[in-house]
Amino acid sequence: MSLSAQGQESVSNEMHLHFISKSALNDNELGKQNKGKMLKTALKAILELTGTHDIEGTWKSSITLPCVYRPSQDFVQQTVIWTLDRDQSPATVFRRDSSGNHILLSQYRGRVSVPNSTPGNVSLEIEKLEVTDSGQYTCKVTWRAQDKSLLTRERTTTVNVVKVAVTKPIVRPGPLGFTVPKGAKTSLTCSANGSPPITYRWFKGEPGGETVHVSNHAVLMFDSLQTSDTGKYYCEAGNRASSQVIQQSDAVQLTVRDLTKPATMVPCSETKAHTTISEGGYQGTSLPLYLIILIIVLCVAVVFVVIAVVLCRRKTKKGDHNSKNLTRGETCSGVNDKCTYEEAKSRGENNYTSQPVKENEYETIGTMKNNDYATLVKASASEYELGDVP
Repeated sequence: MSLSAQGQESVSNEMHLHFISKSALNDNELGKQNKGKMLKTALKAILELTGTHDIEGTWKSSITLPCVYRPSQDFVQQTVIWTLDRDQSPATVFRRDSSGNHILLSQYRGRVSVPNSTPGNVSLEIEKLEVTDSGQYTCKVTWRAQDKSLLTRERTTTVNVVKVAVTKPIVRPGPLGFTVPKGAKTSLTCSANGSPPITYRWFKGEPGGETVHVSNHAVLMFDSLQTSDTGKYYCEAGNRASSQVIQQSDAVQLTVRDLTKPATMVPCSETKAHTTISEGGYQGTSLPLYLIILIIVLCVAVVFVVIAVVLCRRKTKKGDHNSKNLTRGETCSGVNDKCTYEEAKSRGENNYTSQPVKENEYETIGTMKNNDYATLVKASASEYELGDVP
């Protein structure tokens, strides 16, 4: 091979190596660009804004227009802008940048805010909604990437503010219910739905009858109940909706029990009558269950005491009768269940003297003795003789 041929071959090898090196560099650059594009695409998907397309708000209430994204270390939030498009005339309501938060429309000052405590949450909160707040709200967020490029995302939410008439209110009792002991603390709460503000009024009585206005608050408080607080109560609710309708609740019965007074003793028959259930299914008693049980126990105790007293008196009379029979010397024979009474001879004979008397006096005394004794025996037999027992 000649020198010229060797030189040409070396030159071609160098050109080939240069081409390969250049191609490798181009491939590396293209790979980096593709990776960057893929990374940006993934991060853009992460930074997508989420929220609600349509929201209906109630006049004078509060709503939140959601606008949320997932933060990334490769993108830094630069600005947050909320705009309102009403009648084809957009206007900026809120703006957040490096200098702070700015509310640009005067009618929204003091009523709108964007949370700053949760990264990625740039939702708009509106208080005390007015009908003129209806429209299309757009959330626009701008981020700066590491290569100094900017990325912007938007999301639009349509808001419709309506006035809702107040509904029929419901009365709810406190923890003790509608039957409360005297001196206790309780409350009655009136609750209704509708566009705020809702006004409430409390009355003692029944709708359509004689009533007394007692409160202008939703909650009727009783710090220390008295028996005079017993009665029916109802409330009224209203708002400034176009219908201007005042709604009334059903009347509820509040009962105050005076537990310091002693329980009234009621006969067992009356207690039984009061505790029966009528055909309509309602219990006809006006006393608590524990008082009814106490009255029944007392009645049973009284019956037992009366029976014991009667038995004791009968036993006492029987003892007296036996003692009298012993004193009179009652003797009973087993024949015909008859009892006779014998007087001791010593008693009858002690009425006569053993001193010597004259013959005519002895006869007189003996005659008197025999007559008196016969009369006594006859009277005793007729008085104490017992007939046959059937």
